[in-house]
Amino acid sequence: MARVGIVGIGFMGWIHYLAYQRVRGMNVAAICTRDAKKRAGDWRGIQGNFGPPGEQIEMRGIGGYDRLDAMLADKSLDVIDICLPPALHAEATVAALKAGKHVFCEKPISVSPADARRMVEAAQQADRRLLIGHVLPFLPEFQFARQAILGGKYGKLLGAHFKRIISDPLWLPDFYDPIKVGGPLVDLHIHDAHFIRLICGLPQSVLSRGTLRVGVPEYVETQFVFADPNLVVSATSGVLRQPGRSFAHAFEIRLERATLLFDFAVIDGQGRTLQPLTVLTEKQVLQPRLAPADPIDGFVAEIRELQRTVKTGQSCELLSANFARDALMLCHKQTESIVKGRAVKV
Repeated sequence: MARVGIVGIGFMGWIHYLAYQRVRGMNVAAICTRDAKKRAGDWRGIQGNFGPPGEQIEMRGIGGYDRLDAMLADKSLDVIDICLPPALHAEATVAALKAGKHVFCEKPISVSPADARRMVEAAQQADRRLLIGHVLPFLPEFQFARQAILGGKYGKLLGAHFKRIISDPLWLPDFYDPIKVGGPLVDLHIHDAHFIRLICGLPQSVLSRGTLRVGVPEYVETQFVFADPNLVVSATSGVLRQPGRSFAHAFEIRLERATLLFDFAVIDGQGRTLQPLTVLTEKQVLQPRLAPADPIDGFVAEIRELQRTVKTGQSCELLSANFARDALMLCHKQTESIVKGRAVKV
């Protein structure tokens, strides 16, 4: 049984808590929050853009801390799960690693690439696991795509285009703050940057065009340039100021013997699968059956990987801190490309 302490009881802390309830052998044994009501189990004020709203939690057997250092002094805790705002990830992670704890940190790894490097180095020095919660590869359509690429059933990867768009998140006052959150690239596009890193490796350079808002990219088109000139990869990411489509993500992935299509959006408050996962081959059109999934299932899969990694000491590519660091770096390189008006080496 691994004993887990969750730091930060907001929306993602709540989602992680729900995921732990579905994984046998992973026990939430402590929480850390400055909110006295939440320490007492009243999480009913938590709301998010997916999953159920917060509830009244039974706190029997769960320690409540208002300071991270007090939680880290609890020698019974094996894993610290960090769900704080991104700008606070580095300090909390480094402190937890120095205290001898494994760390599972919600994405992005940090806002600053320098902080990301510091986190990775701290894990190496402490000989502890540092895993970053990039959930996209655990979602059924993206999981299918990655397995199709790795398995080689349809030949080698030739190219891909990814799309991830939201309406303006006016309820988030720090969203465009380059220090606290980082804007749409660091908060949103980093999902696709991470997935591109997984399936393609690191590009040699990026060429981005886009609009800036208070110095932070708001809407971006990027070409990722690889050593293989025949590998054509691009992405569209950012914010549109029309609220009718609050979220959209999609991909078109070209392989030698097939093209994979997927497109989902939330339009006028309703989730719509505009293009279910579809495989186009030379002879037929296939729509693979995917296991039924609810919004928490991807996070449950993350927690199971966390459990396996901590138990065995083996690495986990999907939750790799190195890959998460690279994804953040790619986001900053795209910003640099927009500002300089030219391609930027990676």
